[in-house]
Amino acid sequence: MQLNYERTTYKSSLGKLWFDEAGSKLDLQEDDDDAFTNLGGAFKELGFCMRELGLSIARLCDREIGGGLLEESLLDSCTAKGRLIHYHSAADKYALRESQRRNQSGNRVSSKRRVQNAAEQELNRRNGAGLSGSHFNLWQQWHYDYGIFTVLTDPMFLSPYSYQEFSLMSSHSYLQIYHPSKNKFYMVKTPQDSFLVQIGESADILSKGKLRSTLHCVCKPEKLDHVSRETFVVFLHPKWSQTFSVSEYTMEHLRSDEVVPRPDLQNIVPPLSSRLRDGMTFAEFSRETTKQYYGGNGLQSNR
Repeated sequence: MQLNYERTTYKSSLGKLWFDEAGSKLDLQEDDDDAFTNLGGAFKELGFCMRELGLSIARLCDREIGGGLLEESLLDSCTAKGRLIHYHSAADKYALRESQRRNQSGNRVSSKRRVQNAAEQELNRRNGAGLSGSHFNLWQQWHYDYGIFTVLTDPMFLSPYSYQEFSLMSSHSYLQIYHPSKNKFYMVKTPQDSFLVQIGESADILSKGKLRSTLHCVCKPEKLDHVSRETFVVFLHPKWSQTFSVSEYTMEHLRSDEVVPRPDLQNIVPPLSSRLRDGMTFAEFSRETTKQYYGGNGLQSNR
């Protein structure tokens, strides 16, 4: 979902820059179902509300750290990305794999091999138990967001079996973050109907390290294989042609912050200094980041 808007030139007496919402556009595919049309309008309204929240936070950060680059970069972008992210439960994934297996033609797998595959999957799942950050116990692998801000709704957990079970999870986001100053991992708790805002690497760069991007992952709840997770996310980023000016001081500062908390994370989180160079546009930075994380030879390409 692309949230497009136009920047107006009118400023209020308080210096707040307003938007012409009548000129806002949302790229939605046409659907004959009225329910989906109404749902699209609801997400549009929510998305622009979350964008305004991000702009307000950018304005406050600019006042505290100076420079005025964060809000200006978001205003110049004139677009944001909205995503409804659904993490399948283990039971859902198993059902999808079985459906795919049945639909495959000409690739018969012996019953003995299916038993071996199931045993290997169970062993991997057990080895990944706990909040250790193992790949097998994560919905989303460890990474940094590379935009300015990521605004998220508090997650909704879905289960076909027990409402009571996942209602008890409502105060937990299962979002785990790393605090570099304290060298500790924390699980983020979220009050109901709240928003989360994560700092991305572009904010880290534009603020010359005064804001710190957040290393994070999304964990799976233990022993609840039937629970899935859903959240609506708005990604706020600079315009694609914006150029990053990286001074020697800034690069040294960014390198000093690249202490990876665990040896296993060094193999899946590419350092910022390897993806950023002076004069690089945000589009180039985005492509290089995606390539190093998920490209053919990326650190997470086979995960």
